[in-house]
Amino acid sequence: MKTNKTKANKKKKVILITGASSGFGFDVAKELIKDGHIVYCTARRTQMMDELKELGGHIHKLDVTDEKDIQLVVKTIISEHKKIDVLFNNAGFGTMGSIESLPIDTIKYQFEVNVFGIANLLQATLPHMRKQKSGTIINMSSLVGHVSTPFMGWYAATKHSLKALSEALRMEVSSFGINVVMIEPGAVKTEFEDVALKSLEAVKHHKDYKKMISNFKANFKEIYKKAPGPESTVKAVLSAINSSHPKTTYKTTLDSKLFSTAKRFISDKAFDKAVLRQMK
Repeated sequence: MKTNKTKANKKKKVILITGASSGFGFDVAKELIKDGHIVYCTARRTQMMDELKELGGHIHKLDVTDEKDIQLVVKTIISEHKKIDVLFNNAGFGTMGSIESLPIDTIKYQFEVNVFGIANLLQATLPHMRKQKSGTIINMSSLVGHVSTPFMGWYAATKHSLKALSEALRMEVSSFGINVVMIEPGAVKTEFEDVALKSLEAVKHHKDYKKMISNFKANFKEIYKKAPGPESTVKAVLSAINSSHPKTTYKTTLDSKLFSTAKRFISDKAFDKAVLRQMK
């Protein structure tokens, strides 16, 4: 009996999740807690994580743009458990609008959350993972880390940045026993589409863009109407966490697999025409 308990304890991982108040972060946290892992569930909206707290999750407020929040949470985890086995960088959001029209302050905040917030978390956790000679870093990327479309350019730019950062990091830390994983879903039914559409409607566009935006919104809504739920993406994250040798990239939806592959085999002009044709 003692042997089984010891074995179970060895498998228990200390996991830090950002953006755990909803979407993929919430669903992954819920499954990990049920599996017996020690899960630090962080987000700005801590009031939305009562269910995770009841299940046994460690709830902490964390704004990824606030270095003090990050340092405090990491310090707490190390103080209580002496290690961090997994960092799941899930916090992020999408703003939509033309390249010309999105306010610079909005663009900067998009990068603060989706890129520099992750950079701060990496720099806070990597020293501990290097010291323990193990760890898994999972970055929530997207199909738009490969493919950029009208009115999603600034959001796609953050995911392109994250892809480049993840690939460099993967090579930098491989000799320290640290895995770096990218999760790349396409359209998935979460809060994303509602937040993104609201951001698009809040932007003041020139009338020249009116027809194209109308077509884009109709197409976007149709895509998300047919989009799958979060199950395949959640399953991929859990697989990466539970594997000692996870894949470097998990494309978790059919559109992610098809479009990122197609982009490599057709010309830029042909791809542009295909996207614009679909929007019409």
